[in-house]
Amino acid sequence: MLRQIIGAVLGALFIFGAVTLSSRWIANKNKPKPVLNKVIKTVYVTEAKNGAVPIFISAQGNLTATRRIALYAEVQGLLLSSSRPFKTGQYFQKGEYLMRLNSREFYADLKAQRSQFQDLLTTMMPDLRMDYPEAFVQWDKYLRAFDIDHNLPPLPKPASDKENYFIMGRNIVSTYYQVKNLEERYAKYTIRAPFDGILTSAMVTEGTLVRVGQQLGEFIDPSHYELEVSVNSSYANLLKIGKEVDLQDLEGRQKWVGTVKRIGGNIDLASQTLKVYIHVKGTDLREGMYLEASLKALDEQDAFTLNRKLLVGGNSVFVVKDNSLHLEEIEPVFFSSTDVVVKGLENGTSVVTKPVPGAYEGMAVKIAESTPELEQSATNTKISKTTKHSK
Repeated sequence: MLRQIIGAVLGALFIFGAVTLSSRWIANKNKPKPVLNKVIKTVYVTEAKNGAVPIFISAQGNLTATRRIALYAEVQGLLLSSSRPFKTGQYFQKGEYLMRLNSREFYADLKAQRSQFQDLLTTMMPDLRMDYPEAFVQWDKYLRAFDIDHNLPPLPKPASDKENYFIMGRNIVSTYYQVKNLEERYAKYTIRAPFDGILTSAMVTEGTLVRVGQQLGEFIDPSHYELEVSVNSSYANLLKIGKEVDLQDLEGRQKWVGTVKRIGGNIDLASQTLKVYIHVKGTDLREGMYLEASLKALDEQDAFTLNRKLLVGGNSVFVVKDNSLHLEEIEPVFFSSTDVVVKGLENGTSVVTKPVPGAYEGMAVKIAESTPELEQSATNTKISKTTKHSK
């Protein structure tokens, strides 16, 4: 009897559970599925306006002084003090002593040679008066003006061949040039500044024994500099001597204007570049300064400038048509570090100016009301020396 009661209860519970589960399953099946809201991304665009885009050849290089002198000793002696110390960074005006070497011994020998030459002239005068009285006056005047402490003046010119032979026979001419040679050598004991400039290096100090052939330092003119840059050989026909070049430091804080002074005559085989030398002068310039040169080459007609980040596959960009993205094939003409000049876009085309993550052909988008400033480049672009593309 107990078994029958338990069986009846379990059966009733089983039937109740089955009915409940069936009702829930039917209710869930008839419940409407949730509708997912589709997200439409917002894009920034600009209207393509083709026109003349200035193309600039851009290159970088270091400044070097146009006028530079490497100082070497041609005589030997102790370095003496002068009006200004012979030290790096010291400024000298034109004509000032850069350095002086002890020349007392050599100068004494020079005066002795001048004295001997004076004696030679004196012994010649009696015979000259007897044989060539017409020439005596000018030689007598020369002898009276003779000063042993000063350089020899030029010899009087003989009035005839006989007079010339007479003078040469007395060893006047040969002795004269021997003394002049010593005077030239004596002048090498002092070095004067050939122009206003500054010492960029000094390798000796006061009291140093300077030897023949020893390098003493370097002296430059700090007002005139030259910038050597390498330019792609494809621009060779665009470069002209005298053309103005915009220069600036790498931070763009200081700017100067230079001119093309020389253009190399050969093209480097490895890099296919041409050397161009730009002259520049101005304040705040220093030798070794690293500058960027920008030389206007040409105006690319019917072109448009975009940010390089917008290129897809190197020759396409995204445009918006009928509220969806489409890839438009374009022709890159020139590249700079940030921009690219392209052709092939029709005027009025809505070009995407900010990369869209996950963008694909046909993607539904909506156009933003304003365009971010940094994505659309300026019309002008500077083109590097190695980025010209063939058409």
